[in-house]
Amino acid sequence: MCANYDSYYKECLPLDGNCYMFGIAFNTSGLCKYFRNAVLPLDPTLEAMFNHKPVKPCKRCGKKFPVNGRQTYCSNVCAEAASRESTAARVRKHRNKQVHM
Repeated sequence: MCANYDSYYKECLPLDGNCYMFGIAFNTSGLCKYFRNAVLPLDPTLEAMFNHKPVKPCKRCGKKFPVNGRQTYCSNVCAEAASRESTAARVRKHRNKQVHM
């Protein structure tokens, strides 16, 4: 999503290698304004890394996301899937109890 990235050449236009933003030792004062305002907000994990915010892995998929209170899943999709799985496990356990009685 960076303005300097060319999808045809698969690299930054002014450079011959990887984006220099990732080699800056994560100092936010050295980031260009476009990168800070347009690229970082699109990827919360990357933004948390550059802004030195803590991240934690999602309990379901393992994807890292910035800590936001007591949130345990990275998205609503993971939360809903985990809820369905736990409901299925609870119902399965209840049925097994009924069969053995």
